[in-house]
Amino acid sequence: MAAVDAARARAQAVLRVRGLALAVAALPAALAVVLLAGRITGRLGAPGSADSAGWDAVRWVVCAVAAVTLLAAYLVARAHARAVPPRTPAVPVEPADAPELYRLINELAERLEVPAPAAIALTPDCDSWLEDAHPRLGVFARRPADPPAPVLVIGSPFLWWMRAGELRALLAPVVAGTAAAVDPEIAAARRFVRSLDAALGEPHRGPAGLLVGRVTRTLLSACREHSAELERAVAGWASDQAKAVDYGLRIAAQEQVGLAYAGWDRLLTRVALPAWRLGRHPAHLDAGVVAALTELSRRDRLADGYESRLGDRPACDLLEEPGEMDAAVSLLAAELFFGDPPGPARDWQELDWDDYPAQVADRGWRVQAAALQAALDGPGSSPGSRTPAGPTLTRLLARLADGDGEPLAVALSSHLARTAPVAPPLQPARSGRDLLVEHVAATVCCAVLDTGIATPGLDWLDGPVLLIGGVRRSDLAIAVAQAVEQGKDAPLRAWLEAAGVRLERPVRL
Repeated sequence: MAAVDAARARAQAVLRVRGLALAVAALPAALAVVLLAGRITGRLGAPGSADSAGWDAVRWVVCAVAAVTLLAAYLVARAHARAVPPRTPAVPVEPADAPELYRLINELAERLEVPAPAAIALTPDCDSWLEDAHPRLGVFARRPADPPAPVLVIGSPFLWWMRAGELRALLAPVVAGTAAAVDPEIAAARRFVRSLDAALGEPHRGPAGLLVGRVTRTLLSACREHSAELERAVAGWASDQAKAVDYGLRIAAQEQVGLAYAGWDRLLTRVALPAWRLGRHPAHLDAGVVAALTELSRRDRLADGYESRLGDRPACDLLEEPGEMDAAVSLLAAELFFGDPPGPARDWQELDWDDYPAQVADRGWRVQAAALQAALDGPGSSPGSRTPAGPTLTRLLARLADGDGEPLAVALSSHLARTAPVAPPLQPARSGRDLLVEHVAATVCCAVLDTGIATPGLDWLDGPVLLIGGVRRSDLAIAVAQAVEQGKDAPLRAWLEAAGVRLERPVRL
């Protein structure tokens, strides 16, 4: 109860800031009304009295101040009423789509003695939280005495990687937070702070905009510490409440959170990103998380005990149609983490994992090889006069051996900047040399595929890979790096000759 009282005390402090702001805005107008009423009744500077001139001057000044204050308050209130607190897009889960999941959450809320969430949604991220069901409210807007319960947003990778019992233990502290979310004072304080944050993020221009920004920053500064302490108190109370529910299992579930995050991050940056660049979105990213973490367990033993967990029911079984839900979340992930698909169609094409080698690995390498050839052929790509056009690999290796790696990297970077200006936020900006290494490797993969001795493949942790005789050749990366970074083309030439690649043969683009 101490944590609850502390949270309410902080909420009251935030609301006092709101009340003080309202009082400051209304005080000059109230004083002006008193002065005007005093003149009408003859009690304060009645007409013809000795002090009437002085009181008239005071009245004019106070009325002017009141008018300016009311105008400023109106501008601030209008800006805040238009501001919308940010919401992370999520896929709604209707009760008919997941009756067992709703039953699990409702039983959990009943055991915690807190209100059940109003709805459930899935987000393509490794996190879970409570979302206000009605975010668009002005700073000084009021709600009924009983705020509605929030929406429970669940990270979709958790559903596919975790077992049902682990998910229940993981969500216990989150669901416990619904008690604070429906508390009138805490809900009003949170709404006030979130609206201020949203208003500050809106563009404000001109003198009115400067005024709105200054007032908003002043209010935020006044209640920021109280808001932080409020959230800490609520989190502490929710954690204490959840200890009574599967506490031992929650420790194990937290370990799975780290694994899920590692697999999800690797899947997005290494596997999904190459597909997104081609305008295709893998339709079952969450199922890919399971495959990636299983492979990670096999290689690095980071998920010891995974086999023993297979006997437990996976949390995704709580959904009626896991595949359809996975497809919806996967499309949302592409839209959130990449943006609009490239190309004139401006529409995502759904991709099945079975088609990944041909549609992403092979096609992606061809696109990169074409970009590298354009850099080879482009003006300014060579410090001297150009060589006659010839087979790509022969020209490429000759340029690298001559020490032209840096100019070629610059030409490639310029070409990519013109043809693919969108930089996905998932991956930091890469240097020209890194891009050159990647494109040289893609060109080599195309040449090897053209011989018919190799096939494109999918590695759940690394994305597109080259398979020769069904085996991944990891030594190619070392030979390419030596050629690009050191100008030593002999190892790469030897690798190509061993693979049966004729250097004089053009690469099919």
